[in-house]
Amino acid sequence: MSAARRLRCERCQRPHSHCLCALIPQLASRTRVLVLQHPDEARHALNTARLAALGLCNAELRVAEQFAELPELLNDPAYQACLLFPGEGAQPLSAMSIAQDPRPLLLVVPDGTWRKARKLLYLNPLLAALPRVALPEGLTSRYRLRKAPMAGALSTLEAIVTALNVLEAPQQFDQLLKPFEALIEGQIVAMGADTFARNHGAE
Repeated sequence: MSAARRLRCERCQRPHSHCLCALIPQLASRTRVLVLQHPDEARHALNTARLAALGLCNAELRVAEQFAELPELLNDPAYQACLLFPGEGAQPLSAMSIAQDPRPLLLVVPDGTWRKARKLLYLNPLLAALPRVALPEGLTSRYRLRKAPMAGALSTLEAIVTALNVLEAPQQFDQLLKPFEALIEGQIVAMGADTFARNHGAE
């Protein structure tokens, strides 16, 4: 039994007994999403960036600390590249106008803790040089198993869904959240209701 549980689905990387593939959609988007994942996140049990890359037809996931291929990835003439990361000079996604540039966005999303995401920018100067865009304020994460480091912080998958909902309205991408929510529910069941309430309940 334990050996069977250790066998993993090659696609979603979950144990076969908890495979999420049936819940992962295949959604088309005008926006291209490029997720640059810190290697430590790739080993995390709740790897939401992988779910995003699997659920979007026009998305790609790369895992490294330094990305030698960045010039080729960022200089696709069919797209205008920008970095989804808050900070000075970041403009709201809602302010992006096709009047200035009719090309769709290449939305580059660093995936890691805030410290590791900043390290990715430090190690890859081309990322730090990109125009920055930010999500709307006042958002609340559904990620009940990880305490947000600051108000409005979302998981990578939630951030991508929110960004696409803004950029491609009225089309919605909430279907991407189905495997994410199932993953969280499975983790809560595994730890038990009492443990969840004690460690993650309202303070």
